[in-house]
Amino acid sequence: MIKARVTVTLKNGVLDPQGKAIEGALGTLGFGGVGHVRQGKVFDIELDGSDKAKAEADLKAMCEKLLANTVIENYAISLT
Repeated sequence: MIKARVTVTLKNGVLDPQGKAIEGALGTLGFGGVGHVRQGKVFDIELDGSDKAKAEADLKAMCEKLLANTVIENYAISLT
């Protein structure tokens, strides 16, 4: 079994209203000096098999087809 983590983040230059709201809320809660918060998603996925190259190819296809909107989001894959 192969375990993977896929991290999806907005591309630079894409507005992030949720990140801005989190930044404001942190300031309201007394956490000063916090700036430029960006919100993203993390997927922990387990794949059957032991072929890491196939797993990476499958994960890339998953990101391209479903997990990430590649017009506005980047993704990173790490196998653990």
